[in-house]
Amino acid sequence: MDSNALQIVGNDRFAKLIGARIVKAEPGYAVVEMKVSDKHMNGLNMVQGGAIFTLADYAFAVASNNSGNITVGINVNISYLKSPAGSCLSAEARETYSGRKISHYNVDVFDEDGELVASVKATGYRKK
Repeated sequence: MDSNALQIVGNDRFAKLIGARIVKAEPGYAVVEMKVSDKHMNGLNMVQGGAIFTLADYAFAVASNNSGNITVGINVNISYLKSPAGSCLSAEARETYSGRKISHYNVDVFDEDGELVASVKATGYRKK
């Protein structure tokens, strides 16, 4: 991973707060994981949607900022597909389009059993 990009995404204090960690990072691609604990649960004792969203958003940030361009999200849509099983979630982000200023990513979130629990479409804006 590009050292400048690593510093940027490594300084994400909210990702640290939820326990997200980078597993793999390449330009336009990333995998991040999060161990599920009690702090991630909602009142129904299910993983809170915001925790799943944050994990997916962090995967998008790692993948989109690893090409040497500072990229910020300008639109993110998530579909929650099922309640996750197990004690670990992973998010895999893949670049689907890369323009001069705009980029698009698909992010899939999987539970410990490898089941797809959320699907995300993210648009990034590359800053100068």
